[in-house]
Amino acid sequence: GPMIYKTYSKTEHSDENIDFWLACEAYKKITSQRKRISMARKLFTSYIQPQAPSEINIDSPVRNAIIRNIQEPTQSCFDEVQRIIYMHMERDSYPRFLESQFYQKLKHSLQTNGNKSMVN
Repeated sequence: GPMIYKTYSKTEHSDENIDFWLACEAYKKITSQRKRISMARKLFTSYIQPQAPSEINIDSPVRNAIIRNIQEPTQSCFDEVQRIIYMHMERDSYPRFLESQFYQKLKHSLQTNGNKSMVN
């Protein structure tokens, strides 16, 4: 499911949202402070700084809060921006995904395979 959604997001040119959200999930699992600092910088340069290669849509106050938070990154320093990006996906791209051919094919495939399993 998530990989189909990610593929669909690429067709909408909004895959930076799911990529960022997944990267934040991985970030939360980092226990080494050295690795956390490195990953926080990578998240910032890839998704948050202006003109980032995969810049996410956030406003200046949120961006500025992240800049402050990553000076000494904690496990939760991206939680607020991750929540905002989740809401973007929930309101915008995910409802369109549920109506897309990507999802309809997946749903049909699962229903068909599920019914075959019940017959055997």
